[in-house]
Amino acid sequence: MDASVIVVGAGPAGLMLAGELRLGGVDVTVLEQLPARTGESRGLGFTARTMEVFDQRGILPAFGAIETSTQGHFGGRPVDFGVLEGAHYGVKAVPQSKTESVLEEWALRLGADLRRSHTVRALTDKGDHVVVETEGPDGPQRLTARYVVGCDGGRSTVRKAAGFDFPGTSATREMFLADIRGCEITPRPIGETVPLGMVMSAPLGDGIDRIIVCERGAPARRRTEAPPYQEVAAAWQRLTGQDISHAEPVWVSAFGDPARQVTAYRRGRVLLAGDSAHVHLPAGGQGMNVSIQDAVNLGWKLAAVVAGRALDGLLDTYHEERHPVGRRLLMNTQAQGMLFLSGDEMQPLRDVLSELIRYDEVARHLAGMVSGLDIRYDVDSGDHPLLGMRMPHQELITADGKTSSTELLHPARGVLLDLADDAELRDAATGWHGRVDVVTAALHEAPSHSPLQDARAVLVRPDGYVAWMSPGSRGELAEALGRWFGPAR
Repeated sequence: MDASVIVVGAGPAGLMLAGELRLGGVDVTVLEQLPARTGESRGLGFTARTMEVFDQRGILPAFGAIETSTQGHFGGRPVDFGVLEGAHYGVKAVPQSKTESVLEEWALRLGADLRRSHTVRALTDKGDHVVVETEGPDGPQRLTARYVVGCDGGRSTVRKAAGFDFPGTSATREMFLADIRGCEITPRPIGETVPLGMVMSAPLGDGIDRIIVCERGAPARRRTEAPPYQEVAAAWQRLTGQDISHAEPVWVSAFGDPARQVTAYRRGRVLLAGDSAHVHLPAGGQGMNVSIQDAVNLGWKLAAVVAGRALDGLLDTYHEERHPVGRRLLMNTQAQGMLFLSGDEMQPLRDVLSELIRYDEVARHLAGMVSGLDIRYDVDSGDHPLLGMRMPHQELITADGKTSSTELLHPARGVLLDLADDAELRDAATGWHGRVDVVTAALHEAPSHSPLQDARAVLVRPDGYVAWMSPGSRGELAEALGRWFGPAR
């Protein structure tokens, strides 16, 4: 094989997946058709769950000083994310270009092979390996890999070549996004409706403002290049009355409101992650975050199968867990689109939703949905509220000093927290040495409401989700270890 895994696409999902595979000890080649990063930043920041993911891998400090906010929105209706204890809407003012730069440096440092200016033309799943035909600087090449993962965006070549079904609805309208400088523009909140559509503007710093404009009735267009800025300025003037044609465009983009998702995230030895698997209206900046979390869910599983540490069936849990997340993503972005892209006929519903959001329970529900903090996987039939949920950050005391549940996940291995100094429990996990780190610890100044307060042991997967607890789980520890980390040695 030319590589154990070939990842197609060096966006956030592809780079995150490459790093996860390298942490799992698997060689990976990333093929990217662009010669360099574009520097464009559709996303500005990342959600609370993505921040946790970066922290669990030890790369959050690479973003420098970060600013978080509890103020978010759902369909343009303000939501206080502070109703989720210890949570926030996410990190502000971090351009997607910075996120991609951090992830690329991380993946390369771990040993990923990134090949730019390589365009994938075709691929064939041979049953025991995949052949990828690509056009690069040295001409056509045929590369082989045990698995291929498409992270190549909404128009994914991998998805089409491998024959994935991609049902849903096509875009019904076109919207513009532009970063401009040299123009005084009044800030307008997301979802501000005007008689002819929806507009938004916000300062980004350094004299740059971001604008979004959706003109009602503007048909969807399949563009092969960015729209000319004067087209964007003209639409802005029609909707707001302000002339911004004299501004300098930093970059311009057009997007739509499709809602499509593949029926399966895996076909044989070909898998999809991120926008290759699901496309939607970019409401609330969820797309990049869900894509990164797709990669984190898949990475450790694929690495374990390739390295022979786990059986092939582990890969099926990737679809089982992430397809419902993608389906829920399409549902909530479609709902948000109806709220802030429709006309006056939607105002009564907007007003009702604004009233409902004042109830903490409703705000918690919407905040959990948009942030990804409410994701719960089916890992155990037990009744503990933490089973299948993300592991909260917990300060710990070990024989070697202070640590935390977050720091223990830096190597991307499983973690078994022994919170009762139980030698029998530790002995039961010896067959998974090297795959699961057993850590005897005590909670450090645990608050009375800590979900771990009464726990004797907690098994955490490499992606940060709780797979087993004592007390709380109905199955035995060995059963959970075998399910998620392969047969015992």
